Amino acid sequence: MGNSGNDRGKDQNSHSHGDGRTRRQGRRNPGRDVNGILLLDKPQGITSNKALQLVKRLYNARKAGHTGSLDPLATGLLPICFGEATKISQYLLDADKVYRASCKLGVTTDSADADGNVVDIQAVNDIGASEIEQALSQYRGEIEQIPPMHSALKQQGVPLYKLAHQGIEVERAARTVNIHRLDFINFDENVLEIEVQCSKGTYIRTLAEDIGKSLGCGAHIVALRRLQAGPFNTRYMQTLDRLNERASEGEAELDSVLMPMESGLDGWPDVHLSEEAAFYLQQGQAVFVPNLQNNGYLKLYNNQSQFLGIGVMLDDGRVAPKRLMINTKMR
Repeated sequence: MGNSGNDRGKDQNSHSHGDGRTRRQGRRNPGRDVNGILLLDKPQGITSNKALQLVKRLYNARKAGHTGSLDPLATGLLPICFGEATKISQYLLDADKVYRASCKLGVTTDSADADGNVVDIQAVNDIGASEIEQALSQYRGEIEQIPPMHSALKQQGVPLYKLAHQGIEVERAARTVNIHRLDFINFDENVLEIEVQCSKGTYIRTLAEDIGKSLGCGAHIVALRRLQAGPFNTRYMQTLDRLNERASEGEAELDSVLMPMESGLDGWPDVHLSEEAAFYLQQGQAVFVPNLQNNGYLKLYNNQSQFLGIGVMLDDGRVAPKRLMINTKMR
């Protein structure tokens, strides 16, 4: 559990963009141009795509996409990129995530979460803090995970979850993921609560299942909440209820809670270009920036501190455009 309704428990390396084009009586209603990032507190019981469509409708936005699904049982941080901000969504998809998970020990399900069918029940005996810590220690750092059958990975073009629903299981290759942090939070009534900071591609359901195996009793996820995605945490999250209240107060009130699109690139070096350099860069040309020493991606601004987009340093010392924004105004 922990990502899309069909790909539970994985921080998917995919995202969906709505183009906002709906036809009414043969005519397009493109919606309005909205640029920025909304930090949605996704409620339990709906898919990430459903949450995206609800929010997109509230904003009457022409273009929007989310950055890494949460399954219906999961809650928490779901960054939604509007307009030009969708151009940086891939960098949020690639970023580390933090989850708080509740794992029911002694019960194994076919999907490794509470939505699945129970396949095994075992006694939970003599498990204390020391046994839990010993089990967790096996899953810190780089580990190998076998993706679950209930996932959106494809076998000969068919999503694995569709095969799983038919009772078909196929061999899956193990993948390397990185568990940067795995903390023991609480253990009560056979429910183990953990907090995980992990790389993209990590299946939280698989992690819980593996911990249960290490403890000799099995386990499955009963609750999952995402607390962080890249530079974003829960501080500025908005619930759907609160967004509906804001919508009744007008578009300006809705737009007021959007984060600047460049906030998704927090920690990247800022480069402020001269008027001339900004002009040529926006024509697609690489430009020279004096006294700049960097080998990675850059956030580019003009001399009025408007965000222009993403740049990259070339071997000859010039800065080349990587992804430029068409409209730098957030709202």
